[in-house]
Amino acid sequence: MDAIEAARAVVDEQHPEARAAFLGGSVVTGRRTATSDLDVVILLHGAPAPYRASLQYAGWPVEMFVHTEATWHAYVERELRKRRSPLLWMCADGLLIFDTDGLGARLAAQARKLAAAGPPPVSSEEIDDRRYAITDLLDDLAGSDDQRERLFIATELVRRTGELALAVGGSWGGGGKWLARRLETTAPGLSTRLHHGLQEVLDGRAETLVAVVDEVLGQTGGRLWVGYKRVGAP
Repeated sequence: MDAIEAARAVVDEQHPEARAAFLGGSVVTGRRTATSDLDVVILLHGAPAPYRASLQYAGWPVEMFVHTEATWHAYVERELRKRRSPLLWMCADGLLIFDTDGLGARLAAQARKLAAAGPPPVSSEEIDDRRYAITDLLDDLAGSDDQRERLFIATELVRRTGELALAVGGSWGGGGKWLARRLETTAPGLSTRLHHGLQEVLDGRAETLVAVVDEVLGQTGGRLWVGYKRVGAP
């Protein structure tokens, strides 16, 4: 059973009363791998939505994201504020596998419009928070001679530097493989350089990674430590 057939069958089995459903993820974007799952967004009239569930169906790992029209809008709005919305992209880039009353088409059009408009701008406070965290990690890396510590410090530096580059570039955020994929477009070559720098840290040399991190920091004003201040909640 191919991906589309399996997605339709699992929706019919789990929620035959569904209004609409999308198949998203790597299986419809040309980046399918041996472990790709079926990301299925299902729209219901009401309960038991919203919920998320993982299951196995016809040899496929399936992740279901089940919503009503109202919860779809609420979740997307919340995710937009974080500039990272998997639900939005599953509907913007995904395949509408059925649509009983036009809801799927409406949500697909809105998702594509929001995705094309891009995320909201990042605040200067958030940029400074990211600069501060990265500066702290750079200091930790410089002060550590424990290879176990350096592994985790360097890995965290790579992740946070990639996220900062996306924020500075006005790009949608992403985690895991999606962080790498977003960087391909927003900062071509950066993932490769960060990877090379991480490898050198594991070989005992931190200079390359530090140089790449400082280059990204330089786009936002450089390292930040002295003068950084945040007021806590009362």
